[in-house]
Amino acid sequence: MKIHFIAIGGAVMHNLAIALHLKGYTITGSDDEIFDPSKSRLKKYGILPKEWGWFEDNISANLDAVILGMHARPDNPELKRALDLKLKIYSFPEYLYKQTKNKKRVVIAGSHGKTTITSMIMHVLKEQNIQFDYMVGSQLEGFETMVGLNEDAKIAIFEGDEYLSSPLDSRPKFIHYKPDITLISGIAWDHMNVYPDYEDYKKQFYNLGLDTNPDSKVFICKTDIELEKMSADWEEIRSAGKELAVIEAYSALEYKIKDGLTEINHENNKFRLKLIGRYNIENLSGAMQVCNCLGIANEAFLSSMIRFKGAARRQELIFESENISIFRDFAHAPSKVKATTAGFKEQFPNQKLTVFLELHTFSSLNKEFLPLYKNALYGADEAYIYFNPDVVRHKKLPDLDKDYIKKCFNQKEINVINNSSELEIKFKQSIENTGVLLLMSSGNFGEISIMDLINPK
Repeated sequence: MKIHFIAIGGAVMHNLAIALHLKGYTITGSDDEIFDPSKSRLKKYGILPKEWGWFEDNISANLDAVILGMHARPDNPELKRALDLKLKIYSFPEYLYKQTKNKKRVVIAGSHGKTTITSMIMHVLKEQNIQFDYMVGSQLEGFETMVGLNEDAKIAIFEGDEYLSSPLDSRPKFIHYKPDITLISGIAWDHMNVYPDYEDYKKQFYNLGLDTNPDSKVFICKTDIELEKMSADWEEIRSAGKELAVIEAYSALEYKIKDGLTEINHENNKFRLKLIGRYNIENLSGAMQVCNCLGIANEAFLSSMIRFKGAARRQELIFESENISIFRDFAHAPSKVKATTAGFKEQFPNQKLTVFLELHTFSSLNKEFLPLYKNALYGADEAYIYFNPDVVRHKKLPDLDKDYIKKCFNQKEINVINNSSELEIKFKQSIENTGVLLLMSSGNFGEISIMDLINPK
């Protein structure tokens, strides 16, 4: 099989390219720029493009398929050439389905927690020596790539993203997977650049619940108000005669915090896990329900989870000393920021909690979206919000005012920073504190490295 990737440098795109290369496919690709870690990893496997740019000559009639990434524009010359030649063009979720259509497919969806839940399931399956295909949105310990494809696997686990599939396909990625088991962790407005209307955003998850067969299962978080409403609607549709999947709700297992660890009490057995926050105990419960469907008993699941270290940038402990513990997290949307901050305060009630949040996404830098962050950092003993005015302008959004941001967060003691020099000073001061330092961002805090500040070269 000869496959060409248009925009091969994307996080999932380059991982899928590597996975197919490892299956023996002939892989080529193109992009106008590729950064690390994608660049180094593609080079390692000998499939890094020799030069940046889009070239019609990359597209020929002997290609079996073209996989189109979101980074490419609709007027991309390689895409136009592929269309002219009537080649088979797939988005990466479409191609993942094609690779796994004869397997039991599990899709983990939701506005928050999907990477964590997916990684929990993957960790347990690996511990139980069960082969599986996968796609997850973060690097996990013990997995070389974020996409894995194996001819012998009977199960496929996918993190289901609601973002657009490709420049040619405005449907959410998760709609392509046709899951046998679906989990929806919760719904809170995100991706305002794609779904400027909250009702339209919710509709994508509603349709995911409808697009099921009666032999499948859908697990939903019991405490999520939007999912509770959707579940009632789905049941009403079922009672009217439409065949739908069985809907089951899950909630947090019984737990307590002991010596900085989370102790799960389940069926008179205690399991001490490295999980922070009630929302992650809900994630754990959802993952356990899915693993039940895959034939893994609860005790085996929880025993395996004792060794779970999490995904990169998900409550990741990056430094620890006698005085301070430093964590980084991908949280950026309001619901994620609020749950993560509250979770850390619950986990470390007697330590000073210092939080840095970077506003980096289109939604988080949008004046109309910012009021949704009200009280999101409640619980932090000291809080800083950073944004880069250049990023705001690059996204073609109106300039942001520091006072307006403070007003939206509804916390007078919050410090708002908009230049990297001041941010670096505050980082240095925080490192010298005693307690817990939590860094939340989907960006890179102006490329300032905390580790370099801790250990100057």
